[in-house]
Amino acid sequence: MSNIKLIIEERAARIGDFLVGRLLPFRQKRAVGPFVFIDHMGPVDFSASQNLDIAPHPHIGLSTLTYLFEGNIMHRDSLGNELEISPGAVNWMTAGKGVVHSERTPDRLRNTPKRLHGLQIWVALPKALEQTEPNFYHAEKDKLPSWETDEVMYKLIAGEALGKKSPVPVYSELYMLEIVNLSQEDKQITIGEGLYGESGLYILEGSVRIKSHRYTAKQLLVTQESHLCSFELSAKAKVYVFGGEALPEKRFIHWNFVASDMKNIEKARTDWEQQNFPKVPNETEYIPLPTFNY
Repeated sequence: MSNIKLIIEERAARIGDFLVGRLLPFRQKRAVGPFVFIDHMGPVDFSASQNLDIAPHPHIGLSTLTYLFEGNIMHRDSLGNELEISPGAVNWMTAGKGVVHSERTPDRLRNTPKRLHGLQIWVALPKALEQTEPNFYHAEKDKLPSWETDEVMYKLIAGEALGKKSPVPVYSELYMLEIVNLSQEDKQITIGEGLYGESGLYILEGSVRIKSHRYTAKQLLVTQESHLCSFELSAKAKVYVFGGEALPEKRFIHWNFVASDMKNIEKARTDWEQQNFPKVPNETEYIPLPTFNY
């Protein structure tokens, strides 16, 4: 019997005028381990007159993980960080009790054709750390553990797994792995003994076969038991395996806010509406609080 508990197809979602493929949350599965939100951005081509411009907006109760395959994003936040995100690097911002950031095309690329492709991920904080002070960490791609076995490349983006540890300072037991088949042949991957908790497998390119079933790109497979994680990876395929120990409390998600207590979200809404959040230096725009009900 297959170890796949649920198959989640990418669903189109709009962030301003930017279209993404949403994977989590899903009506039948709100989180995988502490991962509560995953968007697949692009690939999208911008003309010389088009740019990514996501104005300052707030977060609470989570860490954001930005991981690009192609393109560049200028990150600015209310902690004073201003840093360009490039492909293969990890941008990890912990909101805690509240942080504000913007995401834009870097100035040097604003008048040239450009392409953007990557993942935007939210990881919920443990309840005891939801109101922690915000902080920021950036790891260039050469700082992440990576290794090759039998023409298969592995990279540990965050957390601990397979005897490796990423430098990204996570706050709960989790992992996120990139696995790429470099060969022209299918490869059998068996990594379950190095995983724990809940596990998801996102197919970015190529396909995955588990027993007699073949799964294709833009599908997220949620396994029943992470320690049984074994699959065949098609030639030149690229997948992401992520998960970890589930947080014991339910998490509420409203707009950019994540919390185990709705009172924290209500306070964040009021604070943003009254512009009581810290400001991003040298930014005057901001995204207004949405008016939808919850």
